[in-house]
Amino acid sequence: MINVLYEGVIRKLANLFEQYSHDLMAIHDNCKDLMIPFQNKDYYHPNMKGSYSIKYVLPSLVPEFENAYKELDLIHNGGEAMEAFANLSKIEDEKLKQRYRDSLLEYCKLDTLAMVKILEKLKESVR
Repeated sequence: MINVLYEGVIRKLANLFEQYSHDLMAIHDNCKDLMIPFQNKDYYHPNMKGSYSIKYVLPSLVPEFENAYKELDLIHNGGEAMEAFANLSKIEDEKLKQRYRDSLLEYCKLDTLAMVKILEKLKESVR
């Protein structure tokens, strides 16, 4: 979920690009780590099996996403995404390189949608 790494990147960007510093720090200050309610066991579902990983939290809260990560092409988890991104420039076959780019975008798109869906479920639970 959002972690110190992302917040550090936003802070670095704010320092590098002073003209955007105010807006970037507004984003930084508005970031909330969706892992915390699960990590603290403030919200728990047995299907999460004691984990607060998005791969367990998402299908527990939003069952229609149960196989969402498995159905992706090439990249199915954060480790694969980091490895693919790090090695993208080394891929010489342009079709394969484009397939990895598309897969990275789809993975990031799903991660973002997952955060939105999880946040919606958390909001519903406190109403």
